Amino acid sequence: MVGREAYFNLWRVLSEDKSMVFLSGPRQAGKTTLARQIAATFSNSVYANWDILEDRRRIIEDPAFFTGLRRRDDSRPLVILDEIHKYRDWKNYLKGIYDRYGDEYRFLVTGSGRLDIYRKGGDSLAGRYLQFHLWPFTLAELAGTNRAFADFLRDPLAIKPADDEKRRAIWERMETQSGFPEPHLKNGAAAWRRWSATYARQLVREDIRDISGVRGIAEMETLFALLPSRIGSPLSIPSLTEDLNVSYHTVQNWVSLFERFFLVFSVPTWTERISRAIRKERKIYLFDPPRIPEAGARFENMVALEIHRAVNVWNDLGLGGFSLHFLKNKEQQEVDFLIANDRVPIPLVEAKLSDEKPSKALLAMQRRLRIPAVQLVREGVGFRRLDNEGRPLLVAPAFHWLAGLPFG
Repeated sequence: MVGREAYFNLWRVLSEDKSMVFLSGPRQAGKTTLARQIAATFSNSVYANWDILEDRRRIIEDPAFFTGLRRRDDSRPLVILDEIHKYRDWKNYLKGIYDRYGDEYRFLVTGSGRLDIYRKGGDSLAGRYLQFHLWPFTLAELAGTNRAFADFLRDPLAIKPADDEKRRAIWERMETQSGFPEPHLKNGAAAWRRWSATYARQLVREDIRDISGVRGIAEMETLFALLPSRIGSPLSIPSLTEDLNVSYHTVQNWVSLFERFFLVFSVPTWTERISRAIRKERKIYLFDPPRIPEAGARFENMVALEIHRAVNVWNDLGLGGFSLHFLKNKEQQEVDFLIANDRVPIPLVEAKLSDEKPSKALLAMQRRLRIPAVQLVREGVGFRRLDNEGRPLLVAPAFHWLAGLPFG
């Protein structure tokens, strides 16, 4: 089993500041495994899962059930509360135990939904917790070629020497088996197909339905089945509305639910310092890229997922206010990605299957923004360093550059 040391270290940093830490992320990304890894470092720990009937009864009948823990020593215990956000009064419950026991216990709260978005009543938990996310495996984690964060900011186009064959093999495996631990660690694409066939259906029919109370589950499943063919282009809600014969608001709400439960993530347009930029558009990407049939769109999605993970980890660590965007103007010039920090652009990133010649749009946008740029290709050996009116431009295989995205 692959360890999740980078995320364990992230938890350790956050838990030094707050005794309550939230851990969220896609279902089956390995949150329970990570929680057990963390618990193994404590002499005293207790685990409760809201989805387990006996644990649910314990929490309701005795909110401070963890105080009855049989301890091995006098060290501070860890209390793990899994899927507690499914409890109707979860925010008041966490507020109460934090205020009463925060100095005596540490709390790790995990969930497969975004714990920061549930706003249905209850007192605010503001100031009582820190949060981080666990993502499916990404290239930088598996390849072990993580760069120092300060080095990345100083030179985002640097390539860290490493075993190219190892990085290429990991990248190709992720293209057919995704980064979710269960299918990725098994042998062959058939394992992914078996896993993927039930994953989204269970998530929609169980987690989303149970918490949101949404109707039209069959139509929602159809919407998710349509999304792989929309990857790589700005999302058109009107087009999906027509295909499904439901209202604009309904489709918009369902896509939002997909985001909240980590089936998809969205990338908005960048509008600052780009004349005639198109506003309000966004692209949607999947956490399970092998579902995408078209090779170019699948490759773009894989690049998006790697950068999305990096940006979120940096934000979780408090390293800045990072965001991911794409660029498009009214002349239809488009660049796939832009990483920004506190609204200041850092590098441009373009994803191409095999074209090693920099795209005209990438060159034009780089000249306007005056920042480094990289064009990532799926096929190719080695990399090239170019100059675009005094600004550096890198053309490289994706596994070269993405493997070095820092974990913080």
